[in-house]
Amino acid sequence: MLLIVVMIVAMYFLMIRPQRKQQKKHQDTLNQLKKGDHVVTIGRLHGVIDEINMEAKTVTLDCDGIYLVFDLNAIASVTQRSAASEVTSAAAAEEKPAEPTEDDKAETAEATPSDAATDDSTDDTKAEK
Repeated sequence: MLLIVVMIVAMYFLMIRPQRKQQKKHQDTLNQLKKGDHVVTIGRLHGVIDEINMEAKTVTLDCDGIYLVFDLNAIASVTQRSAASEVTSAAAAEEKPAEPTEDDKAETAEATPSDAATDDSTDDTKAEK
């Protein structure tokens, strides 16, 4: 009897649980679909999402000018997100330039007089010629 229970528990952890995780990940991917995303269907057809109808659970793909309607579950994977979502994520990733610290200001102040002396010496050399 104990052997049967151990086999059922092992079957759960080896088969049922990973399948549920995969189904949840696929459902999350489908919920995040947006117009302009590049997708691949389960039939390996590549296209760009033109329209999503959540009520009918269908998606219209633009495949080189041919518009095809698929069931939402026919989307196997997203190969590239739309440009609109990439622009917003890129804008969030950009950081403001850091303001100069006091050390940077001191280095700039020290560099300025020596540059002026160099300029004066070149002016003197030109004047001597």
